[in-house]
Amino acid sequence: MNTASAAPARSQQSIEIRPFDAPVGAEVLGLDLSQPLPADDFARIHRAHLDHHVLVFRDQRITPDEQIAFSRRFGPLQIHVLHQFQLAGHPEILIVSNVVENGKPIGLGDAGHFWHSDLSYKERPSLGSLLHAQELPSEGGDTLFANMHLAWDTLPDELKRKVEGLRAEHTYLAKYAELQRRSPWRPNLSQEQLDQVKPVVQPVVRTHPETGRKALFVSEHFTTRIVGLPQDESDALLQQLFDHSTRAEHVYRHVWQPHDLVFWDNRSLMHLAAGTPDHLRRKMYRTTIEGDEPF
Repeated sequence: MNTASAAPARSQQSIEIRPFDAPVGAEVLGLDLSQPLPADDFARIHRAHLDHHVLVFRDQRITPDEQIAFSRRFGPLQIHVLHQFQLAGHPEILIVSNVVENGKPIGLGDAGHFWHSDLSYKERPSLGSLLHAQELPSEGGDTLFANMHLAWDTLPDELKRKVEGLRAEHTYLAKYAELQRRSPWRPNLSQEQLDQVKPVVQPVVRTHPETGRKALFVSEHFTTRIVGLPQDESDALLQQLFDHSTRAEHVYRHVWQPHDLVFWDNRSLMHLAAGTPDHLRRKMYRTTIEGDEPF
């Protein structure tokens, strides 16, 4: 946790944290992230993020620099492998958008097409991601979040015993060719990019480094196999875990409002983009905070 830049002053903002009636999530009201965030307010936001896993900061009219600065208070930022979709002058920001200008996509238009935890394919996956709404469609564009602590807690005991201690391979390329066939959003990767996304092995059940809670840590997007099992047995077991994780009682659906900034914990959740009609524009800015090596 990097709090070195926290200001010593006490709060001048009237902040309200209002939990959703959902398996995860709370909205943060009365906070302007364009202003310096004092240490006591930062500590409160940090605690709320651990408690609720998804925080929705309403009406944040912040610049890319301000989004980056707030994100950095939680740790170093990770640069996405698709450098083609970096915001000009701000490599820390990935543009998530279905907008095409001059025949070229300006951002990653199919981000979140499958359930996943961001950057689980890295040795040090993401602690959390922040997505700031720049342009929203008049319909569609929702984001779904699945509580992976709850998924673990409600897993049948027999299945818990079966998966605890197992490890699984994660790779960025697991669905890449399939996504490339479907849409114009996925460019061919250079050798340098391929070298950045070599497969890694992660625990199937991870322990949150700050809370100690266990969570399932597999996803349909990036997890390809459970190490040491025959492929058919691995596929069947992973499908059981995927189906259980995304049951309706584990999921919160976020309907975006203008200028929402959503900050989620990738150690606790998976997420999914519900999709946007092709004829409607959607543009978001994403920063991603580096986490710890899962255990």
